[in-house]
Amino acid sequence: MTSRTFTRLPNLIHVFLLLSLVFSGNILQRVTSLGINYGQVGNDLPSPDKVINLLRSLRITKTRIYDTNPQILTSFANSNIEIIVTIENQVLPLLQDPQQALQWVNSHIKPYVPATRITGIMVGNELFTDEDSSLIGYMMPAIINIHKALVQLGLDRYIQVSSPSSLAVLAESYPPSAGSFKPEVSSIMQQLLDFLETTKSPFWINAYPYFAYKDNPKEIPIDYVLFNRNVGMTDPNTKLHYDNMMYAQVDAVAFAAAKLGYRNIEVRVAETGWPSKGDAGETGASPLNAATYNRNLMMRQFAGEGTPVRRNSRLDVYIFALFNEDMKPGPTSEKNYGIFRPDGSLAYNLGFSTMATTTANSETFTYSSSATKRAKMSLEYWTILVLAMIQVVLWRRI
Repeated sequence: MTSRTFTRLPNLIHVFLLLSLVFSGNILQRVTSLGINYGQVGNDLPSPDKVINLLRSLRITKTRIYDTNPQILTSFANSNIEIIVTIENQVLPLLQDPQQALQWVNSHIKPYVPATRITGIMVGNELFTDEDSSLIGYMMPAIINIHKALVQLGLDRYIQVSSPSSLAVLAESYPPSAGSFKPEVSSIMQQLLDFLETTKSPFWINAYPYFAYKDNPKEIPIDYVLFNRNVGMTDPNTKLHYDNMMYAQVDAVAFAAAKLGYRNIEVRVAETGWPSKGDAGETGASPLNAATYNRNLMMRQFAGEGTPVRRNSRLDVYIFALFNEDMKPGPTSEKNYGIFRPDGSLAYNLGFSTMATTTANSETFTYSSSATKRAKMSLEYWTILVLAMIQVVLWRRI
């Protein structure tokens, strides 16, 4: 037996373990690290009760909304779907006052729990960008006041408070071990990390390899950003090997936090995705690339992967997004990140037959009126899932 055969042996064992989980029906328990963002800036979106069934068709039990929409929070009661809510950026100045923060939690959170499983509050979204840094100063007072309000109401045991950052907070991100925060946000990041460590909450980032590829398609291999098989890159300082850009981005943030003295902060991905359509200059935006990116990412989440820095810890990821949002401003790509169109039909084929039969135009979300056809679709789904997981496992050298 060759040495290469020996290196493949753990991979094959992993495959057999995954197969046993699939056919025992327990694999659904392993998707707890995968969520999806539920944006609402679109025309004729499905009602929240139908969205719940769309989430179930994706085998996803976690979602995030960008506000505290009472219709959604009411509809999600007793659904057993975890939901993260967001405090809109424009509300943050009001939350500098502790009493206003308490009033906000009393009116926007308390009426819905525990029936609705609100597990997190995002205080703003991408408060620091290269174009606008005016909001970042509101972040920490708002976070602290919201957390104190949760403590006062006895809700802090169930609801974590954080704020998602874009990669614009990093001064360096390549190689991952060089990750560091920009000087202008370093002090605020230190305060945030201290709060997160104290409250045992995660550091959330929005990570989009698509942007890096769009800006430099000649230098960045498409397979590296799409999670396809590729030679990848090795960090010259740590000798850790990366076969995709998103993991490298996550670890760059982990190294940046470590340089400020916070080595045990969990980094999670609040947003990542790929547009299925773009303008002429938006290289790479296509249904094929969007399907490839999200399918490969989902398969890695099914397999419970971690990044090279934290190989044994599953990486929590929220895909952006559930729907194409045709009312969003900006380039065409901004309107076309959804797995579904606003009417609930699939924007592209992810390869899962059961999902393809789900439509928001029907009164109920049934896969088929025939039990035989349902069983056939289920078998097709698991077959695709198993084959995809085998690809993921065999391509990687564990």
